[in-house]
Amino acid sequence: MDIKIGLLVKNRITLQEVVSHCKKLTKKNKEQLSDMMILDKQKGLKSLSREKRQKLEAYQHLFYLLQTQPIYLAKLIFQMPQNKTTKFMEGVIFSLYNYASNRREAYLLLQLFRTALQEEIKSKVEQPQDVVTGNPTVVRLVVRFYRNGRGQSALQEILGKVIQDVLEDRSVSIHTDPVHIYKSWINQEEAQTGQRSHLPYDVTPEQALSHSEVQRRLDISLRSLLTLTEKFFVAISSSVDHIPYGMRYMAKVLKTTLEKKFPNATERDIYKVVGNLLYYRFLNPAVVAPDAFDIVAMAAGSTLAAPQRHALGAVAQLLQHAAAGQIFSGESRHLRVLNDYLEDLHLKFRKFICRACRVPEPEERFAIDEYSDMVAVAKPMVYITVGELIGTHRLLLEHQDQLAPGHQDPLHQLLEDLGEPPTISDLIGDNIATDGHVDLSRLEVSLTLTNKFEGLETDADHNSNQSLLLSTKQMLADLIQFHPGESLEEILTSSAPREHEEAHRRLMCWRQACDTQKPEPLRRHHSLMAHSLLSLSEKQQRVLRNLRRLQGLGLVRASDCYQGLVDELAKDICNQRRHRQRRKAEMLRLRTTLQGLDAKTIFYEEQGDYYNQYIQACLDHLAPKPKSSGKGKKQPSLHYTAAQLLEKGVLVEIEDLPVSHFRNVIFDITPGDEAGRFFVNAKFLGVDMEKFQLHYQDLLQLQYEGVAVMKLFNKAKVNVNLLIFLLNKKFLRK
Repeated sequence: MDIKIGLLVKNRITLQEVVSHCKKLTKKNKEQLSDMMILDKQKGLKSLSREKRQKLEAYQHLFYLLQTQPIYLAKLIFQMPQNKTTKFMEGVIFSLYNYASNRREAYLLLQLFRTALQEEIKSKVEQPQDVVTGNPTVVRLVVRFYRNGRGQSALQEILGKVIQDVLEDRSVSIHTDPVHIYKSWINQEEAQTGQRSHLPYDVTPEQALSHSEVQRRLDISLRSLLTLTEKFFVAISSSVDHIPYGMRYMAKVLKTTLEKKFPNATERDIYKVVGNLLYYRFLNPAVVAPDAFDIVAMAAGSTLAAPQRHALGAVAQLLQHAAAGQIFSGESRHLRVLNDYLEDLHLKFRKFICRACRVPEPEERFAIDEYSDMVAVAKPMVYITVGELIGTHRLLLEHQDQLAPGHQDPLHQLLEDLGEPPTISDLIGDNIATDGHVDLSRLEVSLTLTNKFEGLETDADHNSNQSLLLSTKQMLADLIQFHPGESLEEILTSSAPREHEEAHRRLMCWRQACDTQKPEPLRRHHSLMAHSLLSLSEKQQRVLRNLRRLQGLGLVRASDCYQGLVDELAKDICNQRRHRQRRKAEMLRLRTTLQGLDAKTIFYEEQGDYYNQYIQACLDHLAPKPKSSGKGKKQPSLHYTAAQLLEKGVLVEIEDLPVSHFRNVIFDITPGDEAGRFFVNAKFLGVDMEKFQLHYQDLLQLQYEGVAVMKLFNKAKVNVNLLIFLLNKKFLRK
């Protein structure tokens, strides 16, 4: 519908441009007019031509796939050098996810972060500490994203008051370096006495600590440091809910992924890594440099005083040690008195981290499921620069074998649809590309994302294999219930007593009777019903045959006497209640989805009716007003000989008729009762030969598809552009 409306509008604009240059269609100007009537003059990505429309749709399909299937971008990050990854992420991926501006994009961006982090740990991390020392790209990107915007407000909520207290306390002075304390003491004595001190100015930390005054001042600083650090930790631990959800969820993903890959790692080692993410990377920079993150309001041009910056740095160092589970030793032996406090604070940090990781999954948080896009009326739209679009296309082509090893992967099909990367002028048009005063690569294009493979995702082979496994487990459960035996082999090979056969038959009949009373959608799967009335011996043979097929598919193993299948069956029996609850929740979601689809159907039907009415109104507006209001008054017809139309360029040729006979062929063009409909009657020597009905919108559609010549009566070939011009001039309102 939007294409039809666009063609009507564009044709009207083009007609006005043509009329401003030429009033009549003549032999001399027919070539010029034909070129001017072509709608694809600008040749940009959004121009009204079939080729450009297909290219636009291909990009919309590609970026929908990239947005909803995070594995491609996650792998692409690993294929690129680290110095380019950050720029790529910020320039392309944040644009692709609209900076998480709504629930859907926030959910999908988290899916990308989660997938990328899991891939990083899976492929690169050999021990938990590697996440800290390796500085993974995805961790840097996560922190950068969630520390900006709303994350900055969170930092202000968490740290603003306690940092403001430090800045307002002019007496704060915390120094833990013995040499610095020693030199400050010497300088103070010389300033008070006016005499040079007899003590040496340059000393080692051990020499400085040999003076009782230095130890006294150090003790005062350490007590002040502990008091201030405790205030900061209380502010942090009591504000766990202010930390952005995405940051907390990524901490949860980091924790669970490390625990899964390193089951023998201690809890302390895991919490060290997660603490590094939550405190050192997210919170610590704001503690050290609150002025750089606008944590507190400061006058223009003002900076933190040196004592305040020293105090904040000392607090940050102590909190960092506590979060990482480190203690002071070596050159910092004079601070070993703080180690007991650090151990205690580390345990508190672990509780804080545990609370921070206690967040719901994104599906629950954002109320998103696999049906959300299906029922959404408004399609997602992204704005991306021309340079980012071309760069992404080029990178995907370069790394497509690494991103999608399987030849049947949809990424290969979408890249094949797009072909080679376009140039900037291909995307924005030649007329704009000639402007040398603008960085054309930074111009934005909008993409309305659509799923090319919607409704085609089902895997027939996978469904068939799952049905086979499901029916085998059901028959095996029936055999175990009614067949004596100590092992699976004994159950499948020995005969069952007659009374067991009879009990089994009664149960199967009862089960089938109950199932027939249920509505069709709630009945048991056909793969289960197909074997319900088999006898026990028949089920034995069927199970043995199915086991051989499942073994060939790699779903079961005979080497362990099919113990894996028995374990799965035991889990299914134990989890029946959970399965019923899950099925009930799934049914509720499906009903909600169905209601959404019904509402979407009604919306589209109403939109279709509205667009049809609008198009008809446009055509009615184009039709000229009748000069006479008398009843039965018809609009006049046009009469042209084939020779006249040939001279105007409208007629190209008539098959099997020489040009010398064209003067004997007359074309009558009469407007119909409905706006935009015309009747063409061909006569030869005054005898009616053929009749043809023309629709104005069909002509515009042919022009949109790039069709230059069409056939009338399967004989006469006409120039589409000049025929539209002729109809515009003679029948439609100027």
